Amino acid sequence: MRTVEPKILYFGTPIALISSLNEDGSTNLSPISSFWALGWTMALGLLNDAKLAENLARHPECVVNLPSPSMWQMVEKLAPLTGKDPVPELKSKQFRTEKDKFAAAGFSRRDSELVRPVRAAECPVQMEARVLSRHEMGGTKLAELGGGLVAVVEIVRVHACEEFLKGDSDHIDPHKWSPLVYNFRHYYDLSDTELGKTFRA
Repeated sequence: MRTVEPKILYFGTPIALISSLNEDGSTNLSPISSFWALGWTMALGLLNDAKLAENLARHPECVVNLPSPSMWQMVEKLAPLTGKDPVPELKSKQFRTEKDKFAAAGFSRRDSELVRPVRAAECPVQMEARVLSRHEMGGTKLAELGGGLVAVVEIVRVHACEEFLKGDSDHIDPHKWSPLVYNFRHYYDLSDTELGKTFRA
């Protein structure tokens, strides 16, 4: 065992594309890999200087779009883009402003049913959400990135492609569905081999 200091702690986390409302009424699309769910409540980890953080503070609605592993190159096209103009100083070497991220990455828009930001039509799971609260995060390493916050959202409607469902049920079949996983800045899908199931001896 060796003591290490990795730059990031993404030990295999799913990627989401978050749709949020810009000040002009258009929809921004932001990739994130810091989020988790408890029931239908979800915590989204955001950097303070992100356009997404600004948008959620102004208009507390979003869509959590889950891309499939085959979309990793589309997601990667979003990686160097920001909806901020001008680009924040900490991001100026790697990022450029892009007003239409949907077009830049090859995604198309689909109207939401309960919230104003549109959905990313190609994503097989799309979850409309409303912001419940926002909380500043501390930490020295995070401060070096400009600080961050957690936006707690409640999912109010879930859309899923029928091909990933178990028959006529509301259950997503884990044998058919795999999220796009971000593992220390590398893209993966889940293994085809099931190791086991919870609550089963």
